[in-house]
Amino acid sequence: MNIEDLKEYMTEDFLLTIASSAMQLVLVFILAVVLLRVVKFVIDRWKERLTAKRSAAHPDETDMEKEKRLETITNLVKKGLNILVICVAILVGLQTVGVSIGPLLASAGVLGLAVGFGAQNMVQDVISGFFLLFEDQVREGDVAVINGQGGLVEQINFRTIVLRDMSGTVHYFRNGSINTVANMTKGWSAMVFEIGVAYKEDLNKVMDVMKQSFDKLRSNDEFGQKILEDIEIFGLDSFGDSALVIKARIKTTPLEQWAVGREYRKIIKEDFDRENIEIPFPHQSIYFGEASAPFNVSINKEA
Repeated sequence: MNIEDLKEYMTEDFLLTIASSAMQLVLVFILAVVLLRVVKFVIDRWKERLTAKRSAAHPDETDMEKEKRLETITNLVKKGLNILVICVAILVGLQTVGVSIGPLLASAGVLGLAVGFGAQNMVQDVISGFFLLFEDQVREGDVAVINGQGGLVEQINFRTIVLRDMSGTVHYFRNGSINTVANMTKGWSAMVFEIGVAYKEDLNKVMDVMKQSFDKLRSNDEFGQKILEDIEIFGLDSFGDSALVIKARIKTTPLEQWAVGREYRKIIKEDFDRENIEIPFPHQSIYFGEASAPFNVSINKEA
């Protein structure tokens, strides 16, 4: 195409059409951005109203529990509406530049049927994810064990749950492939202790010292507010190879059981040392029987 042919196309009407289409595309883009902001604003306000209603209906739940559940639901709703707005904006933009969207929508319907038959796992993932949220099994911010793998739930998406373990490794689970979910931070958490002491110790004294150690922990400004109830000392749990094992439990607010447990063990160690309560290490006593001949032991002083 030479310059003369190009001039034939570059008529005033053609330029006006191009300018009009460009302005319409810019307007569609601006409207899409405004709609996305409106969606965010509406969802945030909806979340605040739901928080207030849930606080009135479930006064026993902590603020963290309400926040995690509503954050998970509103994030999914926000993602879904954002996808809808972007898809509509793309279709309107195509129609603005003269592309007929009717055949595209018809083709999308046929393609959707084909994908529906061939992507049954995807449908299963979405349905399973819906029931995970509907039944409130797990939320973003929970610490959970999913299919035997533990970690912090970072994201709950339409198809997947994203889990990050203690070492920082990120694990992705398809919602439809999740067989077991163990939520460690729903409602309240607990740290279970199995404290071993020597066989010679007075168990009543040991348990009294454990209660005193707990009172010190609860009076601490940092850790006291994380503890929900008094310590539960269940008593002598087992006869170990080298220790008497006493089992106890402290209930805490969600996610705080590990910090509380570490501090309580520190206080227990200090108090046991002060009271001369022995925390034994594994050892064995060898018994040769009554008929065994005595051993003759001699010490070589020259060595």
